[in-house]
Amino acid sequence: MSDEDKTSRDPDAAPKPAKTEREDRLAAQLRANLQRRKAQARARKASDDGQQ
Repeated sequence: MSDEDKTSRDPDAAPKPAKTEREDRLAAQLRANLQRRKAQARARKASDDGQQ
């Protein structure tokens, strides 16, 4: 029975280490923040151009 358990497991199904998950989450948050800041800068520039 233990042999079946070992062979039935998918080696790729191993959970990611917590550090990797955290780094992935932080990287996604940084990308989202950068996109938000760029959108704000574009909006400010567009409103400044419209006022002049």
